[in-house]
Amino acid sequence: MLQHTLEHRLLIAATVLLLLVHGSAWAESVAPERIPWQKVPFELVLQVGTERRFDFPGPVRIGLPESLSPLLRVQSVADSVYLLAHEPFGPTRVMVRAIDSGRIYLVDLSASEASGTSDQPVSILDPEAEDVDEAGDRVGGDKDAAPSYGYVALTRFAAQQLYAPARLLRDLPGVVRVPVRRDPVALVRGGAVLAEPLVAWRAGGLYLTALKLTNRTGEPLTLDPRTLRGDWLTATFQHSRLQPAGSEADTTAVYLISARPFETAL
Repeated sequence: MLQHTLEHRLLIAATVLLLLVHGSAWAESVAPERIPWQKVPFELVLQVGTERRFDFPGPVRIGLPESLSPLLRVQSVADSVYLLAHEPFGPTRVMVRAIDSGRIYLVDLSASEASGTSDQPVSILDPEAEDVDEAGDRVGGDKDAAPSYGYVALTRFAAQQLYAPARLLRDLPGVVRVPVRRDPVALVRGGAVLAEPLVAWRAGGLYLTALKLTNRTGEPLTLDPRTLRGDWLTATFQHSRLQPAGSEADTTAVYLISARPFETAL
């Protein structure tokens, strides 16, 4: 069924891809609070029971102290981190590491039940972070090095491999196919969506995997990257909504980028 809708959805899909990769699908309408990184730990306060988003200059990993594990839910999608405190806790030092550069950000994180606590999204600005061009690709550096592609370029490449007519397919130098098992996987929480790996590639230190998603239920479903299991740098849906099982639009694709092979990252 996926093949039947490939070509006539291509133009719509290209627009959806750009929006989703940049996080427009779930971004808040309010402008984020901008905090410059000056190599001094900054304080962040959470409102208990209210999720708050934090944007970093690139994909990051959070080193969470064991004492916070039962008190705090942490979800990371690309360069955005979503934090939800279940209970109040005092200022606790948290280390956030940039995956690409290894740069460390220090955060004194706390949570309060006070009603005046802000839930405004926060954008961390780092003047020393590596510059990228409009497509998300790195600029500068060694011109003789292997090609380095940004998340948008890789996601667009994967979508073209699945949805574009054969005459429009183009290879990307340095992007190579890698094996991936085609057995269904428990990617989406709740069991309502069947996920089947289709194809995977490696691009330098990144792994790109395309999966087929099918609605198993009789109700329409809206796809949310926060329901995905696994450790992904980006997660982009070809279409953000699935129609009931059996309809023409009950199937779409998702493109996952990870720092490890698919089976390891899941």
